Amino acid sequence: MPKSKIIIGCMSWGKWGKQFSIKEQIDMIQFCIENGNTTFDHADIYGDYSTEAEFGNSFIRSGISRDKIQLISKCGIQLVGDKRINKVKHYNYSKEYIISSVEASLKNLKTDYLDTFLLHRPSPLMQPNEIAEAISVLKESGKINNFGVSNFTPFQVDLITDKISVDVNQIEFSLTQHLAMQDGTLDQMLQKEIQPMCWSPLGAVFREDTKQTIAIKNVLYSLAEKYAVTQDVILLSWILKHPAKIAPVIGTTNKERILNANKALTIELDLEDWFELLEVSKGKEMP
Repeated sequence: MPKSKIIIGCMSWGKWGKQFSIKEQIDMIQFCIENGNTTFDHADIYGDYSTEAEFGNSFIRSGISRDKIQLISKCGIQLVGDKRINKVKHYNYSKEYIISSVEASLKNLKTDYLDTFLLHRPSPLMQPNEIAEAISVLKESGKINNFGVSNFTPFQVDLITDKISVDVNQIEFSLTQHLAMQDGTLDQMLQKEIQPMCWSPLGAVFREDTKQTIAIKNVLYSLAEKYAVTQDVILLSWILKHPAKIAPVIGTTNKERILNANKALTIELDLEDWFELLEVSKGKEMP
C-alpha cells in the first residue's frame, strides 16, 4: 500500500511533459522523498513506453535505497505509437502479457519488485481466471507486493475479486468529477477495505471557466482565507475527508505545488464547509 498519502504521478516527467534530464529527475526524486512523498505512480505507456526507463536510470544513479520509495505501475493499454506495432488502441490482459509487462517494468525501473501493480483500464474481453493466474505467479515470485485495478466499476471489481483479492482501485475523483460517491465505487472500497487512489484530484476547477467551476472558485476563495491555505489545498482536503481514505495522485512537477499539496494533510475541513463545496459543484442543495 502507498506509504505517502499524497502520491507523486510521473506521467509528465518524460516525453509527455517536462522531459526531465537525469539530473532533474534525481533532484525531483530526492525533493519528494525529503518532503514525505515517497510513493511514485507509473504506467508502462507513459511517454510512449519510455518514462519508466528514464525514471529507473535516474533512480539507480541517485544512490537512494530502494526501501526509501514505493513504486506503482500499470499495464494493459496497448497504444499505437513508435514503440509498439499496433494497428488500433486496445487492451491486453492475457496471462503471458501481464507477466511480461511486469517484468519489463521491473527492468525499466531497475527494481526487483513493484510495491503495487494495477490493471490500467477494464477490458470487455478480460478473463478473471487468467488474470488471477498471472497475479498469483507474480506474487509468488515476489515481483509484486500488492495488486489492484484502475478505473474499474464496482461490478468489474467484483468480477476480479471472485478470483483474486484486489488491494487498490485508482479512479478519477475530484470536486468536479465525484460520480464515485454516487455509483457505489467508494462505498465498495470502504466496505471491502480496498485502498482508493485518485487521479486528476483538482478536476476541472483551474482548467475551465464554466458555471460550475466559477461557483466553486467563489467558495474556494473564502475557504482559502479561512484555513490560511491556497485553493488547491482546499480541493485536496475535500478529497482527504472522505472516510474511504483516498490517496490523491498529483501530476504536478512544480515543487511549490507539491509542498502545497502536502499542506492538505495538516487541515481538516469543517463538515458544513465540505458540504458547501459539494453543493456548489452539484449546483443544488443536498436532497
